[in-house]
Amino acid sequence: MLRLTWVQPEDLLGHELRQAAQDGREPSAIAARWRRAGGPEAPLTAGASPAPASRYLRHLAGDLLDELADLPGTLSDDEPTDLENIKAACPQWPPPTNTCPPPAPVSVPTPTPATPHQRLEAAWLGRATGCLLGKPVEKLPLEAIRQLARATGNWPLTTYFTARGVPQDLLEEHPWNRRSAATSLAENIDGMPEDDDLNYPLLNLLVLQRHGRTFTTTDVARTWLEELPAGRTFTAERIAYRNLLTGLEPPHTARHRNPFREWIGALIRADVHGWTNPGDPAAAAEQAHRDATLTHTANGVYAAMFTAATIATAATGEHDVHTCLRTGLTVVPPRSRLARAVRGAIRLAGEHDDFDTVVGELHATHAPTYHWVHAIPNTALIAAALTHANGDFSGSICRAVSGGWDTDSNGATAGGIAGLLAGHPAALPDRWTAPLKNRLSTSVGDFNGIGFDTLAHLTHRETHRS
Repeated sequence: MLRLTWVQPEDLLGHELRQAAQDGREPSAIAARWRRAGGPEAPLTAGASPAPASRYLRHLAGDLLDELADLPGTLSDDEPTDLENIKAACPQWPPPTNTCPPPAPVSVPTPTPATPHQRLEAAWLGRATGCLLGKPVEKLPLEAIRQLARATGNWPLTTYFTARGVPQDLLEEHPWNRRSAATSLAENIDGMPEDDDLNYPLLNLLVLQRHGRTFTTTDVARTWLEELPAGRTFTAERIAYRNLLTGLEPPHTARHRNPFREWIGALIRADVHGWTNPGDPAAAAEQAHRDATLTHTANGVYAAMFTAATIATAATGEHDVHTCLRTGLTVVPPRSRLARAVRGAIRLAGEHDDFDTVVGELHATHAPTYHWVHAIPNTALIAAALTHANGDFSGSICRAVSGGWDTDSNGATAGGIAGLLAGHPAALPDRWTAPLKNRLSTSVGDFNGIGFDTLAHLTHRETHRS
């Protein structure tokens, strides 16, 4: 029997019960009804439970998902989703101009001035490299990542993972991500393989090419239906895609039976919004909001806005990573869970010399509450990695991936930001970029096989188009 991931009601309900407890609803009575009926817990790592549910359980799960959606919450004032209320909650919202905060000393000196095109090429390369580093260990627990790296003398991380030299019993106990090992272990890399963390920036580039920076959320939805294969979507994006096909319209697509609406999916779509608004974090955040609300609400949306504003600040080449992160926080409601988590992560990164200690604290704080793909712990880890590495490229991607959780997405976002700060493709170590061979595989549009230099040209063109 075909077990569809991320869409079956009986698999969604456990996640929605957890989401309800996190966003201030009271789901205990509904949870008890589900347990009495014999309903399963949410799948721990994958998107489908191992065995199909009965017809009765499937119908019951659908009814309970709808009942959960009607429960009143207690966090709506602190965690709004509509843009005007987000702005009203942010006392330091950036002015809508092409200026950034006063320059601060850069984290890593750039040897020569870089052009905007060179910065964008470094950002694309950085995003791909960080993603590729994290791909083979996605879904693995933190201790497994450490054991696999130590077995080859690659801990702390300094380069791509390899299976060469790893004892067979360790490989059997902690197998690599099955979809990625064939293309992302050091001995197998031959260009940048397809990944959703690169597909979404390509889709947003298409959105801008077709609709300009005044695009609507509906424009994003239409582009997805035209260009994005449904099988290349996951979690909130797959739910929203399904909702579009049943006739729902944004922003209801983000809410209807979508327990993943605060997970990491919108964050991984945010880079292009920052790249195309250099020096204007407010515009970048607003652009990210229009994209994110197709699939996400509240903290899921804030993660995208935070990332876009951080990147827009970095894109000028005038600010260090700490200024960029502080600016990113100005577009996030300060009493939200995401803002508190990011502030706490930055503080931890500044207090401890050993990044493993920072990671341990983050896992102790967030792992008991949030799924490993949730936006809150992953955004916090990205901010901690960038802070602790002081924006250094290798240090940022290695810390982001070594912290676990959504390793390829975290590596991609940290790599995109740190690559932008590095300012030039030549500033990224050859051991990271040479295996990419300036070639990206994708199923999106006509981009398959495109080079990162060409992507930089196409992205730079959109920064000058309204």
